[in-house]
Amino acid sequence: MFKRLAIAVTLLGLIVGGIVWFKSFRDGMIAQYLSGMVPPPVPVTSEKVETVTWEPGIEAVGTAIAASGVDLATQSGGLVREIQFTANDRVTKGQLLVQIDDASEQASLAAAKAALGVAQTEATRAQTLSERGVSAATTVESAEAQTEAARAQVAQVQTALDDKRLTAPFDGVIGIPQIEVGQYVGVGTTYATLQDLSRMRVDFAVPEQQMGLLSLDRPVTIKTEVGDFSADGHIIAIEPRVDPNSRMVSVRAEVENASGKLSPGQFLRVRVSLPSEPNVIAVPQTAISSSLYGDSIYVIRQGETAEEQKVEQVFVTLGRRSGARIEVIKGLTAGEEIVTSGQNRLTNGGKVKVDNSVVLTAPAGE
Repeated sequence: MFKRLAIAVTLLGLIVGGIVWFKSFRDGMIAQYLSGMVPPPVPVTSEKVETVTWEPGIEAVGTAIAASGVDLATQSGGLVREIQFTANDRVTKGQLLVQIDDASEQASLAAAKAALGVAQTEATRAQTLSERGVSAATTVESAEAQTEAARAQVAQVQTALDDKRLTAPFDGVIGIPQIEVGQYVGVGTTYATLQDLSRMRVDFAVPEQQMGLLSLDRPVTIKTEVGDFSADGHIIAIEPRVDPNSRMVSVRAEVENASGKLSPGQFLRVRVSLPSEPNVIAVPQTAISSSLYGDSIYVIRQGETAEEQKVEQVFVTLGRRSGARIEVIKGLTAGEEIVTSGQNRLTNGGKVKVDNSVVLTAPAGE
């Protein structure tokens, strides 16, 4: 019995030993195979670092407002007799827009003019009698005073009559009529809007830290979110007070709108142009790799052979942004070659193959 048990234990030991030996042999062979594998170079695109003339600017969002824009309101109450415009008409200064019923004022004006005529006749008669010596000087003065009072009455009624005629205060485009013929309107009733679209103003705000960079007449460029409209202008006003809640400074610019494509209230992208700066290093934003340790750029270095190229991860200090490029304050020098795309598979010291015939797109999340 003991002999059989010894044989069984021996066989079990041989089996276990064989399994352990096979596993060790397999792992060793796999490790030997992998150690002999050389990963192929990673294809990347590159760019030579050069100094450029930097065109700095202040980016902001703004709102378009008409240089001249008002809500037109009635100056006198009454029934609307005529509406002399339709929506989006171009009107000129002084053009009649709305006529309020003025029959009562017309009658009052006729009566006032008649009274003025009587007063002038009486004043002439009194002057003639005074010259003949048959009338006192006080009679002439009284007649002249009556004439002036009658003339003032005519002017007063004429003013009331003019208030019934609503005219355009300036050239512009008029909006949708807010009243109808036959409607009774009170004083101050808005009947339309009038906008001068030939010139537009743009209101925007910048952080208080950039307030010192602003000045009157500094050029600005505006662009719309919808369409491809853009226009140039200049700053015409800077609010001298910083908003204590937002810590922003309000700025107003003026731009030409000869085409009429810009409308009041429209959302705009604003760029304030600042003086250009020479000898600035700027790289594509796609070349920047950001992590918890900071921002870095992969610089291409020469490998052990003439054909071999490797990359070195260099940490940099970044500055301002302008379009698709970003300023590098520290970490790069002109003449170095950097990786601009394809760095998602790179590690420090890894081999690369530069191929600038195509532009590699970074995957989402890179």
